[in-house]
Amino acid sequence: MAFSRRLIGVSILSCLLLLSSTATGDDDISRAAPANASSSCNNPYRMVLVKLWIDGAEHESIGGLSAAFGSLLSTDTKNAPRLPATYTKPLNGCSSSSFKLSGSIALALRGQCDFLTKAMVAQAGGAAGIVLINDQEDLVEMACPNNSTVSNVTIPVVTISKAGGDVIDKYISAGKKVEIMLYSPDRPIVDYSAMFIWMMAVGTIFCASFWSEFTTSKENDFNEQSPEVIAGGSREEDDKEILNITTKSAFVFVITASTFLLLLYFFMSSWFVWLLIILFAIGGVEGMHSCIISLVSSKCKDCGRKKLNLPLLGEISVLSLVVLILCVAFAISWAATRKASYSWIGQDILGICLMITVLQLAQLPNIKVATVLLCCAFLYDIFWVFLSPAIFHDSVMIAVARGDKAGGESIPMLLRIPRVSDPYDGYDMIGFGDILFPGLLVCFAFRFDKARKKNVLNGYYIWMIVGYGIGLLFTFLGMYLMNGHGQPALLYLVPCTLGVYVLLGLLRGELKDLWNYDSESTRVADSLLEDA
Repeated sequence: MAFSRRLIGVSILSCLLLLSSTATGDDDISRAAPANASSSCNNPYRMVLVKLWIDGAEHESIGGLSAAFGSLLSTDTKNAPRLPATYTKPLNGCSSSSFKLSGSIALALRGQCDFLTKAMVAQAGGAAGIVLINDQEDLVEMACPNNSTVSNVTIPVVTISKAGGDVIDKYISAGKKVEIMLYSPDRPIVDYSAMFIWMMAVGTIFCASFWSEFTTSKENDFNEQSPEVIAGGSREEDDKEILNITTKSAFVFVITASTFLLLLYFFMSSWFVWLLIILFAIGGVEGMHSCIISLVSSKCKDCGRKKLNLPLLGEISVLSLVVLILCVAFAISWAATRKASYSWIGQDILGICLMITVLQLAQLPNIKVATVLLCCAFLYDIFWVFLSPAIFHDSVMIAVARGDKAGGESIPMLLRIPRVSDPYDGYDMIGFGDILFPGLLVCFAFRFDKARKKNVLNGYYIWMIVGYGIGLLFTFLGMYLMNGHGQPALLYLVPCTLGVYVLLGLLRGELKDLWNYDSESTRVADSLLEDA
């Protein structure tokens, strides 16, 4: 139906352009182990938990970052003191405070003087520690000025985001007693959530590859091979919905996606985030609708026979309309509760359905186009994650994925799952692009093996699935070896999929066939042989 095709177009556009090709969590701060004591300016930057008590009642913790100077924090709560929080006066903490700081944690705003000066002033005033509130939503790395290597600061120095400072200010302004405990628990080397992210990514590609097998009954298989069906036009109509990717579209992707990524980086705001949320919800509704309808229709052939003629939508089955309403309700519910702790479930369901649908509609015709597309995506990913800081002083891809320019709001074009064993919470994430681009190649391998009637051992599909899974493991390994810094996943996935495919084709003497393969001409030739 026309309504479906319009949404399909929006779905593909939102997937291919609004991707975030990183496998990363909400932060990328070092996990280096602390020393026992230090008077240098070379302390490792460590994540910190700022635990709050409001009028004696325990409150939520706020994430922070320790400085390169000052004393090192305890890794547990047993040796961490619980002390009252007091604002410095002046609030910038650049000169002696008129408020008594002795036996308290000083709170100061960023600006007017360097971080080391603020810490020394607070220490001179008797503060047991200082929390510096940033004027932005990120956690700034606090180093000694002028490349100094020694400091006289012996109290812990921590920075928190503007949002964290607003939480504390809300209670202090209301006249409540605020107490703070600073400590820096160690993070696990590997979190269990990485395993679930791996399973979701591999499972999405596996389901997309076999989707037509899952949802096609024997009767439909006969109809697909029937010349009468092709003559009647229904098969031709289905073919029109397939988006065949070309070498030209691969180059266009790099230019368009880079432009759009820069727009997100420079102009990301709350209204922009809502635009992305709406686009994602529309694509997710189409994906979920398509998946549910195809599953139900494969099990119940008569379920879609009842039709309605509605304005704008035209002729639509009752089943399709009911499923559409339920999918829209699901997407609206997710959007309304997207900041809730459980919202990742709805986001992942919508995202997986959307990607399965896209992988059914967008297809690679041969390895030549796959090589151009994946190599372009490979370079695109590496540049915007690793090389962009040399130009923009920030990793553009990671900044957009985290939502640094949108008050911490992250774009929804990610699969994410909360970390279960990380004391700092956060999420492990993987961008849609890290599933879609290798997924196109894996799905091509499945179609090629089926057309050439290859078995598991001499086919390519099983090698692509295994290669993709290993590439993802390398991605997470690289992330942990680089202390949690976000990784361009395609750096590992492209060699483990495309590289393996080309190497196997070369060893088997089939590379020329793979390079110039035309699925449409093969299907026609097979049909003529069957007719003969």
